[in-house]
Amino acid sequence: MRGNPWAILVVVSLGFFMTLLDLTIVNIAIPNMIAKLHASLDDVLWVLNAYALVLAVLVITAGRLGDLIGTRTMFVAGIALFTAASAACGFAPGSGWLIAFRSVQGLGAAMLMPQTLAIVTMTFPPERRGAAFGIWGAVAGLATIAGPTLGGLLVTAFDWRWIFFVNLPIGIAVLAVTFFIIPDLRPGRRHQLDLLGVALASAALLAICYGLVEGERYNWGTITGFITIPLVIAVGVVLLFVFVLTQLLRQSHEPLIPVVLFRNRNFTLMNWVSFTLSIGMLGIFLPFTIYLQSALGFFSLFAIGMGWAVLIATPTSTWQDFLAPLVVAGLGMGGTFAPLTTVAMRQVEPRMAGAASGMLNTVRQVGSVIGTATVGALLENRLVAELTSQAAARSAGLPEPVRGTFISGFHRAAASGVLTGGPANSGLAGSRAVPPALAAELHRLAADVFTHGYVLAMRWTMVLPISVVVLAAISCLAIKQDRGPDQATAPGVAAGQMAGTISSPGSSGTPGSSGQSPGSAS
Repeated sequence: MRGNPWAILVVVSLGFFMTLLDLTIVNIAIPNMIAKLHASLDDVLWVLNAYALVLAVLVITAGRLGDLIGTRTMFVAGIALFTAASAACGFAPGSGWLIAFRSVQGLGAAMLMPQTLAIVTMTFPPERRGAAFGIWGAVAGLATIAGPTLGGLLVTAFDWRWIFFVNLPIGIAVLAVTFFIIPDLRPGRRHQLDLLGVALASAALLAICYGLVEGERYNWGTITGFITIPLVIAVGVVLLFVFVLTQLLRQSHEPLIPVVLFRNRNFTLMNWVSFTLSIGMLGIFLPFTIYLQSALGFFSLFAIGMGWAVLIATPTSTWQDFLAPLVVAGLGMGGTFAPLTTVAMRQVEPRMAGAASGMLNTVRQVGSVIGTATVGALLENRLVAELTSQAAARSAGLPEPVRGTFISGFHRAAASGVLTGGPANSGLAGSRAVPPALAAELHRLAADVFTHGYVLAMRWTMVLPISVVVLAAISCLAIKQDRGPDQATAPGVAAGQMAGTISSPGSSGTPGSSGQSPGSAS
């Protein structure tokens, strides 16, 4: 089985599937986490973003490390760390521990993810890469769809911890077969790590995402002393600008981002589409999955389908109401992920596969972080306005002292990210000042306020991610329709090239081989 391209594709796709599954499966468990861990929306947003942020920041660095010590070595180390961290997440005793273990899980995902596309690129000859990339890309779509579906089943049957335990059998199975199936692909020459680039990118993304996630908690003002949310975000933007500038100046010294990749219009365009699509999709999943559970209790096509679902969403909707729009959205997803990677990578030279894979995965994860953080902040902002408004409108018949406490209680709950419709939101839970005859009415009013307020907040919030997905769809009109290397390269030449690319340690390769690893940025 060793060296069989399709067997290799299956193994790396399983590893890739796990990393993407954990970007979407957690969304479905948000209400359960809030209830079981006594966590706020801010805490859960960090559970989401700790993983995505570490993954986004370190995926290019991990791609370079694959060039240094071998793609299989990095892939195995990443799978092992990811699987162990998944078990730790499942046993986490509180939200703080869960955020920490999710960060470790993100590190494992960053180690293995860029190796998957690099291994596929080195394994398949140019004329067969299109089909391989299509399958690899389809895995992304499958993971996106499977996340909410599988997560819903696990949370309903068990609880949120099982969304992490489900990774264990997959990770163990991949570890068991990797050394027997994936060859030890080694680089043709040694590479250097851009440590300054790693530091700048990490600090920039951390500052921007921290500001977006924590903005509503601090009312977009002072954190402590002279440190404010706008200042933190501004520092992140400046550091990001400095990072880009240093990358442009380091092009002759193996930067994290080789500019030569962006001379290919389709690669540049697909990075943009991947970035905007990730913002839109992760932004859509966050408020909509909370709505499906907390409020109800139980590409262009994607944008149309999700827009349709949002328009028909009411406090009394049933699952049948969403069947048709979600089918439309699913068709859109299926028609997006498979060709996206193929279009991006089909003209990339094998020696640049590691850098290209790292770049494509990085922009996808950065988009996921920005999408979740931005939409989460916008959702919190709209919840404060809508829940306060609904509380004021629906409590008109309450006694004045009780009414004032009821309204202010919902305002505080929304501002702190508490997403339940119980009496705790009203600020009157356990209060002896509430007559027993009024308790049942308060329970009913609290549930009505939350349900109607959340639907209104969700509708306004979803305008942003749906618009971004529409923008991604429109951008695809600029794809350059030309002949890729899989069409232009003769089979005989391709075979010679691949014989030199996939060489074991110590082999000299063949004429026509670049003698460099996929991550080389010469």
